[in-house]
Amino acid sequence: MTTNKEPVKEPARETTREPIGKLISHLHRQNQKILAKELLPYGIGSGGQHSFLKLVLSHPGITQDQMTSRIKCDKATTTRSVKLLEASGYIERRTDPNDRRSFLLYPTPQALDFAPVFQTLLDDFNRELSMDLTGSELDTLTDLLHKVTRNSDRMNGQG
Repeated sequence: MTTNKEPVKEPARETTREPIGKLISHLHRQNQKILAKELLPYGIGSGGQHSFLKLVLSHPGITQDQMTSRIKCDKATTTRSVKLLEASGYIERRTDPNDRRSFLLYPTPQALDFAPVFQTLLDDFNRELSMDLTGSELDTLTDLLHKVTRNSDRMNGQG
């Protein structure tokens, strides 16, 4: 006697995954703390000032509005960081000749002298952060984070 009984399917187990946003947020907060500590001896504080300095170094003459857009933060954060970096002697604001209400941001000689040290600190930080990953894993992680970032941008009306 043959039975045509279908095998009993077990209910699908839901794997409990930590939310991606939570992991990224945790990583961001930890990175900010570590970088703030590393950069404190150079007069660069917390609040992501390093991101603003890196942008001015790579794009001399950038406006504050362009910085806000590229870093994806609010105007108040940009203004605060620019003022702090200016007070620390790393950037200077020049009036935009095409728009007297706007400022162009340039690295100072102090910032240009610091740039190689700054880049070494960032490179060392990234190397240490990814030291347990193979080259292939690092490439995959980077690709996946770019995908998640594009999704986030799209959800935020930016993509």
